Parts: sequence; structure tokens; C-alpha cells
Amino acid sequence: MCGIFGTLNFNSRENDEHIFRDLFHRGPDEQRHLQHDNLELYHTRLAIQDLTDQGQQPMKYQGLTIVFNGEIYNHLEIRGKFGLLDSSSSDTKTILMLYEQIGMRMLEEFDGMFAFALYDSVRKKLFLARDRAGKKPLYVYVKGVTSVFSSELNILSKVVRPEIDYASIADYLYLGYHYRKATPYQRVTELENGCYLEIDTHTNMSKKVKWFDIANFYEKDNELNYADAMEKLDHNLHLAVKRRIESSDLDVGAFLSGGIDSGLVTSIAAAHTSNLKTFTVKVEGSFDESHLAKKVAEKYGTNHTEVDITFSDLQNDIEKILINHGEPNCDNSAIPSYYVAKEAKKHITVVLNGDGADELFGGYRRYVPFKHFDFFNPGRVSTTAARMLTSIMPIANEKQSNYNYIYRLLKLAGYDDFLKIYNSASCDLFVGFEDQFLRKPLMTDISADLLKVNNMPISALKKIILTDFQSMLFSRLLPKMDIATMAHSLEGRSPFLSKEILEFAPGLQDHYKINKLTTKPILRDLAIKYLPPELIHQPKRGFEIPLKSWVNSELRTIINDYLLAPDALYPKIIKRSFIEDLLDSKVKISDERRAKILFCIFGLEVWFKGCYRK
Repeated sequence: MCGIFGTLNFNSRENDEHIFRDLFHRGPDEQRHLQHDNLELYHTRLAIQDLTDQGQQPMKYQGLTIVFNGEIYNHLEIRGKFGLLDSSSSDTKTILMLYEQIGMRMLEEFDGMFAFALYDSVRKKLFLARDRAGKKPLYVYVKGVTSVFSSELNILSKVVRPEIDYASIADYLYLGYHYRKATPYQRVTELENGCYLEIDTHTNMSKKVKWFDIANFYEKDNELNYADAMEKLDHNLHLAVKRRIESSDLDVGAFLSGGIDSGLVTSIAAAHTSNLKTFTVKVEGSFDESHLAKKVAEKYGTNHTEVDITFSDLQNDIEKILINHGEPNCDNSAIPSYYVAKEAKKHITVVLNGDGADELFGGYRRYVPFKHFDFFNPGRVSTTAARMLTSIMPIANEKQSNYNYIYRLLKLAGYDDFLKIYNSASCDLFVGFEDQFLRKPLMTDISADLLKVNNMPISALKKIILTDFQSMLFSRLLPKMDIATMAHSLEGRSPFLSKEILEFAPGLQDHYKINKLTTKPILRDLAIKYLPPELIHQPKRGFEIPLKSWVNSELRTIINDYLLAPDALYPKIIKRSFIEDLLDSKVKISDERRAKILFCIFGLEVWFKGCYRK
């Protein structure tokens, strides 16, 4: 795992020290720079494969130069398939050799996570590319003939000093994260998953190519019967885990919770390595699943470690944790993720996880109603009835209660706007408070994408799962894990996001993902083969974060300091009086939602003072 940075038609040499320092956590083993024509490339290396100097970057080969962040897990298979021979075992070299043979069609061959910049000095072409799911980040600044790209926004903003994009900030507040290519800066976009950017370094003309679109696989029904589908899933998961273990010259461990996703990954990993290190955490304030994880560890004889995570230093760490993201962030689960990664790094450098399983196989409870009712196209009678009921029902305050589930379900059924329906199902921060915005959220891209998805000839369940993959997973969950792990030079690998599973899971029949009230039944049934019975029907919990308590106690002073500051940014976008009323608990709203909104505004202000104005 590494950090990359580069410029085209821009002199960045005076920033060398800042670039290497700010990306050091992504690549503490080696830092190198190369200038070629009007292009400058920087690389910080975390050595995982080919630990010799043959894996150094920027890497040159036959008129090609590359800086690469990520892993190509099947690169040795690719070498055999295409007859690629080289003394180096580097996957980076495999990319260069394969490009020489088939050009950018090579991306379709890769099972991996990656973001890279490849320069073809003969054709004068620069290619910036990302993997299918978007696990590895890449941000691009363009102004005139100048292009600058980076693994992280913090160093990019320091070098080019872009202006704030207020429209994007308004969208962030409403949605709870920056959607897909959006960033808080003008002229800076995130290159989207499954895409590459081709830039002619002579003429500065560019074009974006979408080389992988998971939506295509949702329109291809998988006709496998249930038994055959389970067998295929089992095979694909074995292949994915095996590749992610064998393509590392360091020991590979596994995050092991009490859930079935990490349990499946761990059980299969134990079959492919003799000394698997598993890592379980007990998070203060959360349901303790460590006893369930221990059962899996004992079953497979792993080298198991339990670590208690506390938030005793939260007041001192919170600004640093949020600033790491380089953009406003209101996902409070970034906090335990940061501490978990910090502790894991003491034991391992490469770790397997279960990321992506819920977004591919129907793991969230909120998917259940979409299996039985098309919320994207509700009838007028249903919408009116739902609105009437929620207008007289008491506000739901307990996050995990059945009442809260029913209350949110009725609120969802009462909307007739695609954006409100999706946002209410996934985040619902400011749904219903649109009149408090001074700058109205435009939400142009997500509204267009939701309309496009809704017009697809697929079920409502597939629509919500597809939208979550393209928005919440890509824009919120994967960046959270990437930032948390790379802040501590830890590499996370996700078998459920393998090439084969991404092409297989979308076409599965709906009842393989939601069966009556049961989430991801196909994974649960596969787990019977591998896991202790106690784990099979455990509900998804994740980190049960005491956000209400933090906002009202541990973080109350610092939140008030930021939100009541006279030079705060948010009053340019949303009414100050509304936020002040929230602080004073004068708004009719659930305690949980109040805490989320205040934390969202807090995340904006920490970014503004700690990243933009720094």
C-alpha cells in the first residue's frame, strides 16, 4: 500500500518536503520522486509485495512510468495467461508489461484494489485509473493546462490552494457525505470507481472512460438454483481469500467480529495459511461479541488477540481523526475505526475484512421492506396514509427499537421524491428541514443517478442495494476504512470486493438476499458450513457508538466552541438560529438525530479550520 502524488504542467518541487511528509503514513518504507517531460511523479511506499528494490517506484519500463497504490492479487495468474516474464515478482511490473501488450483493456483482467498514474512517453498519454469498487482513493485538480492528482485531499489542497465549493458543502450537509466525484473544493474531483482518465500530455485534452459498471450486472439475472449459487459463492470466496493471502510477502491477519462476514473470511483464510492471526476488539459502549469471535478462533486454531478499545482520549484525538479525512466528515463510526486500526497495527500490517458483503448480499435490516414494497414508486393512497400516521405518532428516540424501525418505515413511505426516499432510508439528517438551508442543496448528480436507477428494469430491492454500493459504500464506508487504516500504515484487504464476486452477486435472485424478514440468507446458509451455530443468526450491529452521550458530555464543550464561534463556516449555508436551537434542544427531533446533525456541522467546522484555513 502506498501514497501517490503527481503534477502535469505544474512546478511542485518547492513542495517536495510537504508531499513526502503528508503521505509518509501511506508509505513509510521509501519515498521517491521522478520528473519526466512536463510530468512529475511522487511515491511513498509501504512494502507488501516484492520487498526488494525491484519494487521501487516510480517504476520505469519500455518508455512507461507508473506510480501505483494498491495490490493486483491475481497478477501472477495474469503473467501466466499472457506469457509475461520478468525477474521481479512485483505486481507493479505486471501492470507495465500487460499495458505494453493490450493497453488499458488490462483493467478488465485485474482482481485488485488500486489507484495509479501510468505515463506512456511514446504516445504522450497519462492514465489515471481506479479499481472496480473504489477502495483506493484518487483526487484530481484541473485548471487550464495544469493537472494535479493525489491519494489524499489534505496535501492536494496545500499545494494548489483551491477555493471552497459552497454548493458541494450544502449537498454534503444534506446527504451526510460527498457524493461520488464531489469534494469540498472547486476544480477538485474524485475519480470514480471503475473509471480511468486519459490525458494527452501534449494537447491537454482529456476523456473519462468507465471501464466497469456494476449496474450492468444487476440487469443480468443469475439463473442458478440456490444450491448451485451457494457452491459458486463458496468457490469465489475461497479464490478471493486465497489470492489476498498469497499476494503478500508479510503475514496476513483478519479482523474477526462476531458476525458472519468476517467469520467466513477467517474460516476460509485458515485453510490457506498455517498461522493466521485474528484480531478482535471490544469497543467501549458496544455490544460485546468477542465471545462469539473467540469461538471461531478456537475452531480454526488461529493466533487470536483481543484488545479493549476505549475512548478516554477522544477529546484530545477527535480533531486529528476528522482532519485525516481531508474533507468534512460526519460518519461517527470513523472514531472507533481509527482506534481499531491503531491497535491492529501493533500486531499486523496486512488484514482481511468483510467490507462490501452487506452492500452486495442484502445485509441491512432496512433492505427488508424494499423486498416487499416498491418505495421508489409508491401509490398516492399509501403515501398519504403514511404521512397521516407519522404526523400523529410520537418521535422515535431509541435507535435500535422496533418502534423506531416502524416509524422510519412509515416516514419513508410518506415521501414521493426519490432523493428523500433514499436519504431517509440511509441517512435522513436534514430530510424535513430543507427550509433551514440558506444555500439550497442541489444534489444534481445523485438525483440524476437515482432517476436512472429507478428507470432500470430491476426490482426495488436491487435498486436500493445498487444505489448503496455506488453511493454509501464508495463515498462513505470505503474512504472511512482507507483513512483509518492508512493513518497507521495498515493495509486492509476485502475479499467480498473481488472481481469474481462483484460480477456474481448483483445477478442473484432477490430471495437469496432477503428471505421474508431474514437478511443475506445465502451468506447465513453458507456460514452453516464453516461457523459455530451461535453466529449464524446474529443481527448486524456494527459499532454501537454512544454519540448522544458524546455530544452531550465528552464532546459538548469542543462542539459548542466550534459551532458558536463567530467565524464559523456553516452560517453561510444553513441558518445559525436552527443550529443554536438544536444545541439548546429546542427543535422537535429525536435525540439521536439531533446528535447526528450537530456532529455533522462539527465535522464541517473542524475541516474548515483544520484543513482549509491551515
